[in-house]
Amino acid sequence: MERLDLLAASLRALPPSCGPVRLIAVDGHAGSGKSTFAARLAAALGGAPVLHLDDLATHDELFEWTGRLREQVTGPLSRGETAQYASYDWTLRRFGPPRPLAPAPVVIIEGVGAGRSAVRPDLARLLWMDLDAPRAWARGRRRDGTAQSGFWDGWTTAEMRHFAEDPSRPYADLLVEQCQEGYLWRPGPAATSRPDQSVTARDHLPPPSETA
Repeated sequence: MERLDLLAASLRALPPSCGPVRLIAVDGHAGSGKSTFAARLAAALGGAPVLHLDDLATHDELFEWTGRLREQVTGPLSRGETAQYASYDWTLRRFGPPRPLAPAPVVIIEGVGAGRSAVRPDLARLLWMDLDAPRAWARGRRRDGTAQSGFWDGWTTAEMRHFAEDPSRPYADLLVEQCQEGYLWRPGPAATSRPDQSVTARDHLPPPSETA
């Protein structure tokens, strides 16, 4: 994990962006591998907390979670306080009891729209999983099976609408590509003003699973 450790070290060296926290977003299309990459990056960071935006979204509010994120997570973190956020249960269709999220030196938020305009002012870096929508969605559908095909039909329409109105990729600091053996990342569209991101690196890890 040497190369991923180098990426982790570069993130730890950033100035805080949300109170004492360096908030790192992992964005990309559904099915692009965000969860797997975020978990591996968190491990390389020594166990950094990961907030999954699926915990803040609901069936009826797939992208209308910015208020909850601000009130329950980024607001407290910006004050150096432990956040308490309610996690949505996608089976029971209701929010569960609050979960704590400490103001660690680095906190990762992952999910579709993690780099949206309402969140970017609090971010230290925005990482985009660089897999095009058709291939990402096909992976997600294979992962979830035919039972979720109706949900995916509605999701893809909502995701297309979201990114058409509020794109993340043009603001990405790094573009992360999932390879057969690990990941390859390169400077993103927003990196031209940040010379510290000029290095392209490969992290040799076992082939990632097809997760969102």
